[in-house]
Amino acid sequence: MFMISFRFRTRRVLLSLLAVALIVTLGMMGVKAVRGDDAVSTGSERMGETVKAKSTKVKSEEDRLEFIRSFGWDVEEEPVEVLEVIVPKEFDSVYEAYNSMQKRQGYDLSDHAGKRCKRYSYAVTNYPGQGQDVRFNLLVRGNKVIGGDVCSMLEGGFMHGFSMEQAAAPQTK
Repeated sequence: MFMISFRFRTRRVLLSLLAVALIVTLGMMGVKAVRGDDAVSTGSERMGETVKAKSTKVKSEEDRLEFIRSFGWDVEEEPVEVLEVIVPKEFDSVYEAYNSMQKRQGYDLSDHAGKRCKRYSYAVTNYPGQGQDVRFNLLVRGNKVIGGDVCSMLEGGFMHGFSMEQAAAPQTK
């Protein structure tokens, strides 16, 4: 006959449970970080509401157009302009304000400071109350959307995030 006895020490049991909880939490955070590239919150600025974009991966013209249409915008099939731009290493007050708008959409340009990206500008054809001269600007780096805006090209125009709902809201000049 064999006899086995265990002696539980409260301190060891609590430390073991804490270690297991920490490992599980870190594992969950790692999975979320890996899966976070497929759907980024690109929220609306009204009342803190956020909206999920279908995908931030835009490898082709078709992907970019699908991304834009996911917000309800109709644009011309070809970009009006494609430029290579460099996100400044240090933001001045204007760029800080622009990045603040990006953060409300779920993006942060400070993550790309000093890096090159492309800006695709599309002519918007369905902006409420504005027949022409509205652009949807999409900032793309490494086939991923890193930010952008909808703006008027007219003097005294407006600029806001991707959400079409913002077209009815008071505009930022």
